[in-house]
Amino acid sequence: MKTVFLKLLALTVAAMLFVASGESSHAQSSGEPAAVDRTATGGAQTLEDILRRQRGEAVPLDAGTGTPEGAPTTGPLGSQGGLSDSELWRRARQGQSVSTSAQDPNAAFLVQDEGAQWLETRRTALPTYTVYAIVAILALLTLFLLIRGRIRIMSGWSSIKIERFSFIERFGHWLLATSFIVLAVTGLALLFGREYLVPALDWIHAKMNPDAINPNYGKEAYAWFAGAGKWAHDNVAWAFMLSLVMIFVMWVFRNIPTWTDVKWLAQLGGMLRQHGHPHARKFNGGQKILFWLVIILGGSLSASGLALLQPYEYSMFSATFDKLNSVGEAVGYSLALNTSLTPIQEMQYAQQWHTIIAVVMIVIIIAHIYIGSVGMQGAFSAMGSGKVDLNWAREHHDMWVAKLEKKGKIPRPAGASKASTRDMPLSAPRKPTVPAE
Repeated sequence: MKTVFLKLLALTVAAMLFVASGESSHAQSSGEPAAVDRTATGGAQTLEDILRRQRGEAVPLDAGTGTPEGAPTTGPLGSQGGLSDSELWRRARQGQSVSTSAQDPNAAFLVQDEGAQWLETRRTALPTYTVYAIVAILALLTLFLLIRGRIRIMSGWSSIKIERFSFIERFGHWLLATSFIVLAVTGLALLFGREYLVPALDWIHAKMNPDAINPNYGKEAYAWFAGAGKWAHDNVAWAFMLSLVMIFVMWVFRNIPTWTDVKWLAQLGGMLRQHGHPHARKFNGGQKILFWLVIILGGSLSASGLALLQPYEYSMFSATFDKLNSVGEAVGYSLALNTSLTPIQEMQYAQQWHTIIAVVMIVIIIAHIYIGSVGMQGAFSAMGSGKVDLNWAREHHDMWVAKLEKKGKIPRPAGASKASTRDMPLSAPRKPTVPAE
């Protein structure tokens, strides 16, 4: 009897162990370990959960959700239920803000997909089209010089010089010109540096030092130049803005368009003809267009530059897009521009706009430099010494010269009895008719 009892007890224990091992293997095969008490973390995952993942072990399904069903929990560290996973990440990827006490206005945005697009545009599109624009204007000016030749003084040089620009006018012009050249060089260096200048510096270094190549030479050399260039760019910008105000105050009234300018433009300033120039005042139609382009584009360049110098302080593009949407609706065309831009989006738009306007101004100034030096005989002295040849002035700005004659401001040659250019020893007679002011 005792033997039978012991056998039954052994069978009972074996059956219990078999059932227990079956349940354990079922739980392990399902990959769902038992729930863990996470009350201390308000339902958020614990350090043990993180360590389990690192060891490649299964983690309970309720890790990071508070409950197996993924319901939200309360408390300062409580999770948002299902939002803690895919939905929360999706919202972050879409640029939606989160709650934060940080001072940085961008801290509330975890991810910004537009940043990748902005970076790609800055790395590829902007440098590429900048090269196209500069090469195109240089090619056009070269072609014009070959076909038209240098615009010379038809009457030849005279013995009379008249003042065209005062010292303060020339100071404002050269301050603007010098500061813009510094800004253009440093800005282009920053635009092309990482993708183009660094490889170019490495190539030059390898050619000059084939036996002692430094693989980091390009990066090190450009790092120094980029740092110095950025400092110069940020500080010289103030001189550019000051000179922009100066030339506006000095020349704005002389650059108001008139019907004479329309006629001048209709004849393209006589630049395509070998003889004869249309009537013009102190500033002709082309110079007035240049003046307003420099003022408008320079003002826009300064505004976007200020936004970059003082990050996240201005919302220019949101306001601009709002006005453009209103104009579109007024004419029956919906632009649907985004007017709810984040601070970082404002900065990205400002950087791209700053680059585009700068490139447009560089192209314009290259053409201006050509006309004022190689392209036209006698033009450089207007901003060089401030005085121009009288024959040059008569041919290009006859109405201005006539006005100076009436005021007696034309210098008299030796032996002349009155301040009139009729008796001056010139290579050709002056134009008989000059339109009235």
